[in-house]
Amino acid sequence: MYSDEGVTGTSMKKREGFTRMVQDALDGKIQLIVTKSVSRFARNTVDSLTTIRKLKEHGIEVYFEKEAIWTFQARGEILLTILSSLSQEEARSISENVTWGLRKRFADGKFSVGYSRFLGYDKGEDGNLAINEEQAKTVRLIFRLFLEGMTACRIAKELAARHILTVTGKEKWNAKTIRGVLANEKYTGCARIQKTFTPDFLTKKAVKNCGQVPSYFVEQSHPAIIDPAVFEMVQREMERRTREGGRYSGVSIFSGKIRCGECGGYFGTKVWHSTDKYRRVIYRCNNKYDGQKCQTSHVTEDEIKEAFVTAFNRLVTEREEITANARLVRQTLCDTTALTGGKSQAAAGTCGIGGDDGEMRPRERPHCTESRGVSEALRGACGEI
Repeated sequence: MYSDEGVTGTSMKKREGFTRMVQDALDGKIQLIVTKSVSRFARNTVDSLTTIRKLKEHGIEVYFEKEAIWTFQARGEILLTILSSLSQEEARSISENVTWGLRKRFADGKFSVGYSRFLGYDKGEDGNLAINEEQAKTVRLIFRLFLEGMTACRIAKELAARHILTVTGKEKWNAKTIRGVLANEKYTGCARIQKTFTPDFLTKKAVKNCGQVPSYFVEQSHPAIIDPAVFEMVQREMERRTREGGRYSGVSIFSGKIRCGECGGYFGTKVWHSTDKYRRVIYRCNNKYDGQKCQTSHVTEDEIKEAFVTAFNRLVTEREEITANARLVRQTLCDTTALTGGKSQAAAGTCGIGGDDGEMRPRERPHCTESRGVSEALRGACGEI
């Protein structure tokens, strides 16, 4: 006896009983397969015919009791094709009805979650989400550590080091789980419904909803664990790290702050000889082994620290000069006297762009040369930081 309890027949995937039966037949353990009906054998026409033909090649017959079909009979495959198509169409109709019902619930603001795997919430007495205060502390900690600069990987290690258990009671956390928590808007008390959908009822494969079907946003649907403002800060920080390569921030004070002068990419850390006395931390361009193949040489962490201290000490000793130069630049950039005068001249018909010889050329402001010199000096001083 082979069976698959509660598993759809539209696909052979996850049908362990069916797969085991076919394999036993091919191994010579079965000579005849008796099944209740065509729809119980498979609701996918292609899968049904492919399996029947494979079994026939090995001398194994299938009998469908309800339809009284023997696959070795001449009319067997023709009837099987027709009835399998009808079974598949019936499955399509059922799938569409279920989908319509779900989308109607979504439009009404109703949704369901997997309570047993939802960190921070339990199923309340009224059937809605209720905060699990112990787990909510973990959720708040994850958001706080991320805003303090830790990466998802680092947060996972930190939680494990503190012996904080996952929602399933395990001690080991992974970065994917952390990122899922950080991106879940339900922690703000709101819910975005139908983030994914299933385009093909046969494959049952869910894909991301990018506007193909309606999605719904339900506000204040349940108690919030995270303040919406904090959640938005986290989303912006996640986007920044993705866009600017800041995924290494939090590992070191220099991570996400050193950029390559050759290609503009960010420098990331790598540890050489991590398990012996020759251990060294180096920084190298993240594009070194990427498609760009950046040729910039690596630098050691000690070299970076030495350069930082040197530049910082220079800033301290030359603080007054640098401050004065910065004030001069600010004053120059904010000076609108020339602009006001130019506006008056334009109104009078003389816009001040001609020289004494009548040639059309821009007239240089008196502060421009000086401000350019100050800017170059500042860039030279700060370039060593």
